[in-house]
Amino acid sequence: MSKNIVIVGGHGNVSLRLARLLTPNHSVTSIIRNSAHEEDIIATGARPLQLSLETSTISEFTDAFRGVDVVYFSAGAGGSGGEERTKKVDYEGAIKVFDAIEGLDSTARPRLILVSAVDVRDPEKIPEHYTEKDIEISKRVRGAIPAYMRWKYEADKNLVQRTTFKWFILRPGGLTNQPGIGKGDIGRTHITTTISRDDVAKTLALLVNREDAAGLALDLVGGETPLEQALDAAISKGETDFLG
Repeated sequence: MSKNIVIVGGHGNVSLRLARLLTPNHSVTSIIRNSAHEEDIIATGARPLQLSLETSTISEFTDAFRGVDVVYFSAGAGGSGGEERTKKVDYEGAIKVFDAIEGLDSTARPRLILVSAVDVRDPEKIPEHYTEKDIEISKRVRGAIPAYMRWKYEADKNLVQRTTFKWFILRPGGLTNQPGIGKGDIGRTHITTTISRDDVAKTLALLVNREDAAGLALDLVGGETPLEQALDAAISKGETDFLG
């Protein structure tokens, strides 16, 4: 069934790929903050809508979400502007989207699919399944982008407390621009294997019809299992990878 979809952070590398996958079967609006990106959005088949996570109001986002079935949050400061801007976009911007969804009538709230990152967690709680290599990579990444890891974690913590709308968190590992292979490892994974942006976008597209994934937070890294099968298995297990 065709759905009305909004992608927040529509000009991101994953978001552009996602829009191309969704537009043949769904109506897609991609939210951007820079009007110079409109042509790129139109080229994907989506409709551009200019709003800013930093300066637009909650009510403006609520209006953008009216009549929408699924909202993807795939936005981020990308390290630009230091900790202040990272907090403004990755945390406060995410909260603005959550609040905007709650501003709609309870019978008309879209499902939210949020793109976070693997290993976003309480730094004092190391997952039991991590190997020494996982821990080594975790320390290196956390040392390199501490603001990003902190504010993504705070946004995730806020979301998992929300009970008034359905949500799902996808936590991709290290990203590459290699062509997608349609395979990966989803669930309680190790963090040593990268994943292509193509395959992240494909997984996000598969989630558009997976209402049974609501309330889960699942890691996604490179692997050898077809993404459809990997997603089915991870949702069936129902084991969240979020360490609050």
